[in-house]
Order: sequence, then C-alpha cells, then structure tokens
Amino acid sequence: MSAYLITDVEVTDETLYAEFREKMTPAIESYGGTFIERGGEIEIIQGSWTPTRLAIVEFESMEKARAWLNSAENHALDDIRTRSSNINMVLVQGV
Repeated sequence: MSAYLITDVEVTDETLYAEFREKMTPAIESYGGTFIERGGEIEIIQGSWTPTRLAIVEFESMEKARAWLNSAENHALDDIRTRSSNINMVLVQGV
C-alpha cells in the first residue's frame, strides 16, 4: 500500500535550499520515492492551516518511506535542511 510523505516547507535561505533540493531528489528516488507535488499552487479551502510550500512524495509502502527517513542519505542532509528551511512533515498511509 502506498505511503505519502507530506512536507510543509518555509524556505529561509533560497540558495542553500536549492542545493538541498538538488541533493535530496536523487536520494529520495533511490528509495523509490516519486514527487507528486513540489511547490505548486496552494488554495486554502477550509480551516486555518496556511502552508508555505508543500512537497508530497509517494513511496510504495510505509516501510520504504521509513527506510528513506532513517537512511544515511537523508541524515547526511540534516544540516543543510535545517539551515535552509523550517519543515513540518507527516507520513501517511494511502488507501
């Protein structure tokens, strides 16, 4: 069953964040992750949540997503991630 990593990103340093994205994309893809949304238009329909920039990555399973989250490739990006952005992230199982 698919799993979705949903990230709300507030970019604080555009230059560093561009470097982070460049490194993160092939690492996510190496775990079978596919971006299905990345920084597109956001329309608030209801409620008070006002995401800044969304990214949604689809994985084939929760296990694959967790493997990426716990991977050395992901953790190698921790420093640049925290220096370039503030991120809220959830992992949800598809239906």
